[in-house]
Amino acid sequence: MHQNFITILVYSMRPWETLDQKYLINDEWVRVRADTCRMEDGTIVEPYYVFEYPNWANVIAITDEMEVVLIRQYRHALGEIDLELPGGAIDPGEDMVEGARRELLEETGYEATHIEQLCKLSPNPSNHNNFSVSFLATGVKKVAHQQLDATEEIEVLLVPLEEVKEMLARQELIQTMHVAAFYYALPKLEKLLG
Repeated sequence: MHQNFITILVYSMRPWETLDQKYLINDEWVRVRADTCRMEDGTIVEPYYVFEYPNWANVIAITDEMEVVLIRQYRHALGEIDLELPGGAIDPGEDMVEGARRELLEETGYEATHIEQLCKLSPNPSNHNNFSVSFLATGVKKVAHQQLDATEEIEVLLVPLEEVKEMLARQELIQTMHVAAFYYALPKLEKLLG
């Protein structure tokens, strides 16, 4: 009888020692710091830039008609108008589930009867200190008008789930954390489709 074994390598690696930190940007939406660090072997790493962002939430919202609530908005860093999931930054001290519900309501006017966490992922562990938490919301219904920030222009789209799966295959959704959310959601969504 042949057995497969997974070998787990245990390293004696240790976190770097932080010797100094200087904030270069200290803003409501992002803080950027330059750290001076010492590796275990004594090597000094300077500067090591760290981006401090709030945690983010995004929501795969499904109506009773098996439509996904997507949003279309301009993303200045890319200079593109993109299709995305509703979501955004979690306020300090805010519960992640409540923050996800708030973002869904503000950006789309939709509310969910049920919401569950799908995954908690690091957008970029090399220089971001935050997490992106994805949720699956079902029983979603429109209950209000959008409550957008002054700089937000968001178009709400209802797209059949089967079409969203095709859009993913065609790489029409490009926001990494949102695509990852669908990876975790698809087994659950397949059960909903029956």
